[in-house]
Amino acid sequence: MKGTEIFTPEGYRVGSAENREYVSSVAGLLRAAETGAICEAPVVMCDSGDYSLRVELGGAVGIIRREDICLTSPGEEVKSIAAVTRVSRTVAFVVRHVDMTASPPVAYLSRREAQRRCMNEYVSGLIPGDIIPAKVTHLERFGAFVDIGCGIVSLLPVDAISVSRISHPRERLPVSSRIHVVVRGFDALGRVNVSHRELCGTWEENAAMFSPGQTVAGIVRSVESYGIFVELTPNLTGLAEPHEGVTVGGSAAVYIKSIAPERMKVKLAVIGAYRGEILREVSPPRYFIDTESVTHIDAWHYSPPSCPRIIETVF
Repeated sequence: MKGTEIFTPEGYRVGSAENREYVSSVAGLLRAAETGAICEAPVVMCDSGDYSLRVELGGAVGIIRREDICLTSPGEEVKSIAAVTRVSRTVAFVVRHVDMTASPPVAYLSRREAQRRCMNEYVSGLIPGDIIPAKVTHLERFGAFVDIGCGIVSLLPVDAISVSRISHPRERLPVSSRIHVVVRGFDALGRVNVSHRELCGTWEENAAMFSPGQTVAGIVRSVESYGIFVELTPNLTGLAEPHEGVTVGGSAAVYIKSIAPERMKVKLAVIGAYRGEILREVSPPRYFIDTESVTHIDAWHYSPPSCPRIIETVF
């Protein structure tokens, strides 16, 4: 992690002992204001008049004024939707000031300042190939929005989630799931572009989990006239001959006939198809990189060396 401050997605520090010490008492809030610590607490209310947020704190009333809700471009006003959608969610903030003359004391907080520091001290220093923690905040058909630090959001495109294609991110990533992503670069507005599939293993790493002769569970991803594409893992799909009763998105039991690295092919036979019965739940991503110790990669080569078809990402 770059810099002396550890900037994490919102919700990562809320249960820590250090955070509890800051937000559970007036004395803790005063220390947070003095040290400039980034804290976290849940938003319990949005004021219908000025769209300020009420934050749950111990011994004090926590207030985030509308202009302090999120980082915006110069001259851009914070939209009301940015305020109301924070209710019942944990937010990051710094304590600007504690008004001790009020009863109970009022702590004025700034999520905007936490995001400004995160952007300047952490996000702006990221480079392509950096592996960083992220939290899924919202899903759309075209991709998943992920928090990469203090509520700063990046788009993870649906085709960058895995090698195996999916029709909607919810098939792979539940909202609030904690994942890791790889920095692809920055767009013209300075927003971070991220990817995920590079962490889910190469063709050979995934194929090594299976052997010819096994019967395993899979998910039907595509039905074509010439065969059925069945996902074995998020980064490995095999082709089976046509079979009646198979539907896209349904589960299937498949027999592995052969595995050919030089052609990057897994040949399957459908044993049974199940439209309503779920054989494999959405589970946390399995990474083939130790994301605790490896924080950067220069390139990712998906295809086997023996295969003439090259699939890779060079950062």
